Parts: sequence; C-alpha cells; structure tokens
Amino acid sequence: MRQTIRSFVLRQGRVSHAQRRACETLLPQYGIPFTENPLDLDQVFGRSAPKILEIGFGMGESTALIAQKHPENDYLAIEVHTPGVGSLLNQIEALGLTNLRIIQHDAVEVLEHMLPAECLHGIHIFFPDPWPKAKHHKRRLIQPALVARLCEHLKPEGYIHAATDWEDYAVQMLQVLNNEPRLINTASDYAPRPEYRPLTKFEQRGLKLGHGVWDLIFSKK
Repeated sequence: MRQTIRSFVLRQGRVSHAQRRACETLLPQYGIPFTENPLDLDQVFGRSAPKILEIGFGMGESTALIAQKHPENDYLAIEVHTPGVGSLLNQIEALGLTNLRIIQHDAVEVLEHMLPAECLHGIHIFFPDPWPKAKHHKRRLIQPALVARLCEHLKPEGYIHAATDWEDYAVQMLQVLNNEPRLINTASDYAPRPEYRPLTKFEQRGLKLGHGVWDLIFSKK
C-alpha cells in the first residue's frame, strides 16, 4: 500500500536531555529498527503471548501503564516523534517493563513491511492528531485504506480500539470502521471506556471542562 498523504508532520519539538539520553542508550535495548523484513514477534519478546499494537503513543504515559498492568500481553508501540520515544524509553526503564518494545517509524510502512498477517490480538489508536481544519481531514489516520490494512494483521476476534476527544473525528471514525466488512462494532455506536485504558491528565482536564471523549471498539469477524 502506497501512502501519498502522511498523517503526521515531524515538528522540531524540544528534546530534553533525559529524552535524548534515553534514545541514545535505551533505544538499542528496547527499540526495533525499521526493516523491510517481517518480524517474528514471539522471537522479539522471547515468548508466545497476545500481541497488542499501539499506533502513535504520544509521550507514552498510557502505554507504559497499560503494559505494567497487563504483563500477560506484549505491546509493540509505534511513534515518530523523538520526545515521545525518549519519554517512553525512560518509563520502560523506570518500571522495569519487559513486555514493551518501540518502533520509531511511520506506522503505515511498519504495517506494510514488518508485521505478518494475523499476528495481532489488538490494536490501540488513542487520540490521534485530529487535523481539525476541513482541508486537512485527508491527513487523518483513520481512513478506509488503513483500516483495511489493520484487519489483515488482526487475528479473528482481535480488536481495534480507537479514542478521540474531537466529536467530528469520532463521527468519521465510526463511519469508517462501520464500513469495513471484516469488523463488527462491540457497542451500539460508541463504547464505554474500558478499564485497561487509563485516563490521561489531559483527558481528565478536558472532562472537568465538559469536553467529550469517544471510544470505539470493533472486533474482527
């Protein structure tokens, strides 16, 4: 699958000393370099366990908490922005996590080249860039082609869990996911936030201000 429109822009954000040090010293241990060869995920993690993919983990707070609370699963997290990668690497080290690995690369290319068919038990996409301007909606990550690609990597009864705090993006997500014939909605429309997805500080502030958050959880037939 060729991607002509990227869903992200590599902004020149500030990278702290601790984040830079983590990328230099910890990424070789907890990172997986991009390659055009399929991964053996059981070999990567050293065991056979359910594999969950997260696309775009931001600063990684939720990612680390989920991995810590669910040691029975292995988590593969993808992010392009260096501050977030450094932040999550530091959390992996601080928490002693052995079930979390990072790929710093474009998720679409990782899906295309590195992940075998039906290798994943779940996929998390939490608060992707909403690209709020109408002229930028084509840059939004959740599009029919990507969802079709995700389904190829999901095991039967595997799930896609997306969340957003932008209502019009939630409406688009619901339409795109509903239109994928291999998926079925686990709720009538939007799902209650499951226990495993922790509230972020940003999300808590938004809820106190009356902002909405929409979770969508679809299962592969």
